[in-house]
Amino acid sequence: MFRRPQYGVLAARLAEPRRFLQILAGPRQVGKTTLARQVAESFGGETHYATADLPATPDPLWIEQQWRLGRMLAAGKPALLVLDEIQKVPRWSETVKRMWEEDSHSGTSLRVVLLGSSRFLLDRGLTESLAGCFELIRAPHWSLAEMREAFGWNVETYVYFGGYPGAASLATEPARWKSYILDSIIEPTLARDVLQLVRIDKPALLRRLFMLGCTYSAQVLSYQKMIGQLQDAGNTTTLAHYLELLGRAWMLTGLSKFTGEAVRSRGSSPKLLALNPALVSAQLPGGPGEAYRDGEIWGRLVESTVGAHLANLAPAAGLDVFWWSERGREVDFVLRQGRKLLAIEVKSGRRRGGLPGLEAFVRQWPRAEKLVVGTGGIELARFLDSPPEAWL
Repeated sequence: MFRRPQYGVLAARLAEPRRFLQILAGPRQVGKTTLARQVAESFGGETHYATADLPATPDPLWIEQQWRLGRMLAAGKPALLVLDEIQKVPRWSETVKRMWEEDSHSGTSLRVVLLGSSRFLLDRGLTESLAGCFELIRAPHWSLAEMREAFGWNVETYVYFGGYPGAASLATEPARWKSYILDSIIEPTLARDVLQLVRIDKPALLRRLFMLGCTYSAQVLSYQKMIGQLQDAGNTTTLAHYLELLGRAWMLTGLSKFTGEAVRSRGSSPKLLALNPALVSAQLPGGPGEAYRDGEIWGRLVESTVGAHLANLAPAAGLDVFWWSERGREVDFVLRQGRKLLAIEVKSGRRRGGLPGLEAFVRQWPRAEKLVVGTGGIELARFLDSPPEAWL
C-alpha cells in the first residue's frame, strides 16, 4: 500500500505525548483524507472521523459534538479525532481553540488532526486564534516520484497528466481524464474553496482569470495585458487579489520578478504558473500524443511542470521562487534561500541556442549558482525527483 511521506511525519507526531494540534493542509484530491485514515488505522487506539463537507454548512456546534464523541473515546486512554474540511465551519478556529484548551486543562488524552483544502481560511484561522497551538503538515500536489511509485509513471506521462492520484486510472482514456479534471477537481475547487468561502464581486472574472493563467502557464503576463484579454476585468488590484486567492486554493500562482528588493518584486508583472501540470493539459486540444509532437506546447508543459515542482515544495524548505528578466535576457526561475541564489533555465530539447539569460544573471548577481534542467544539463526526471533545496 502506497503511503505519502507525510504519513510518517503525522504518525510520529501522534505517537508523542499530546502537545499540539496537527493540521494537514493541501489541495483537493491529493489524498489528505486517505492519508489521515491510514494513520488512524495504525494509531493503536479508538478513532473518530467526521467531515464538514455536508450539503448544508455546519455551524460551530458540529465541532463541539464531534469533539465530545472524541472525548468519550479518550476516557482513560489515548484516542484520535479527525475533522475533515474544517475550514467550511464558520469561526472554526475559535471553537477548536476553546475545546483544545479545555482538554489541556483537564488532561484529556485526545489527539486531534484537522484537514483543510482552503489555505485562505486555514491561514486566517491559524494566525488569528490558534497561534502556538498547532503544527502544520503540508500535503502538496503529488510529485513525479510519488506518481512513479504508486502508478509506474515515467516523466513524460507526469508532464502531461500531472499529480492527481484519483485521475491516474483514467490516463489511458484522455477525453475521460480531461472531463474528470475539469468537473471533479477544477470546478469544485473554484465553486467551493473560493467562491463560496470568500467574497468575490466578479466570480466570472475569477474563472476567466484561472483559464487565462493555465493558457499562459510559465509565461510572464502583465496585469495590463490580462485586462486586455479579460472582459469586465476591472483594475489591476482586483486581478492581483483574485490571483492571490487562486494561489491560496493551490491552483494558480503568479511568481514575482527577482530584483533583490522585496517592494519592487511585489509590484512586477507575474509569471503565471499552474500548480499542477494537469490543470494545463486538461484544457489543451487533442491528447498527450499531439502535445508531445508540438514542440512549443511540450516545451511550455515542461517549464510549467518544473515551476510547479518548485512552487509546491519551496515553502516547506524556506525557499522563495522568482523569475528574472532584464534587457531581453531572461531566466526561467530563481531560487533564493537566505543569501543563496540559484538561477534555473529549463530546456525541453525543442529550444535551440545558448544560455544568455544565465550568464547575464550571474554577471549581475555574482554569488548565484547556475543550473540547466533538461537538454545539456540535469535530466528532467532527476530534477523532479529531488527537493528544490538539494540544488542550492
